[in-house]
Amino acid sequence: MGRRFVRTALAGLAAVALAGLVGCGGGNDTSGGSAPGAGGGGTGVTGTVTVFAAASLTESFTQIGREFEAANPGSAVRFNFAGSSALATQINQGAPADVFASAAPTNMKTVTDAGNGDGAATTFVKNQLVIAVPRGNPKGVQALADLTGPGMKVALCAEQVPCGAAAKKALATANVSLTPVTLEQDVKAALAKVRLGEVDAALVYRTDARAASPDVHGVEFPESSGAINDYPIVVLRSAANKAGARAFVAYVLSDRGRAVLTAAGFQAR
Repeated sequence: MGRRFVRTALAGLAAVALAGLVGCGGGNDTSGGSAPGAGGGGTGVTGTVTVFAAASLTESFTQIGREFEAANPGSAVRFNFAGSSALATQINQGAPADVFASAAPTNMKTVTDAGNGDGAATTFVKNQLVIAVPRGNPKGVQALADLTGPGMKVALCAEQVPCGAAAKKALATANVSLTPVTLEQDVKAALAKVRLGEVDAALVYRTDARAASPDVHGVEFPESSGAINDYPIVVLRSAANKAGARAFVAYVLSDRGRAVLTAAGFQAR
């Protein structure tokens, strides 16, 4: 009886070990399966993934990066947040990056037309402008026309920056002409002018005003609906960590990635 029990136990242990090995082999296969985050697991990618992303993605992509690292032990996501036009220029000049996420198709086209995209870019969210004012809205701003009032100091993004191009379009639609006291190179810089009390208002994305709450209030205006920006993302041709780049883009496009982005105020694609 003793020998029969030992043989039976050893056979059972061997079967369990074999099943475990088969399970591990399936987990290491990154060629298929669900997108990272869709089922709560990672793809097993490792190494550093360098992401160049529009400044308006700072908060949401930082959270997505942390979650991606947790789902993929051994990976690290490093971000370069700035105006999309500046990022596109850096990429086309050879700056090392794996992924580019732009706040407008125009800046993405600059990169893909130069042959620096690995495949087609994918739109993953949309964003809309609001009028950012200090807490309590001391100047009583309710519409774009209010920005032209006596003594009003307004910050805009530079025209080559997506938030600046959207602002120009919205102002034209509203037939409002104003002279900003400053033109900033990204939306965070324009928003900072409001937070520091250097201007009375700025045209920024809804997501940025929400991230700056309660110090900043976002005033909605109807003309913004005609100046909504699409946000495309692409793996870059020269990516040093191509597998990691593809996995990160998949995470952004996954249900979990979309949930983080929409919670920040982005609109679904």
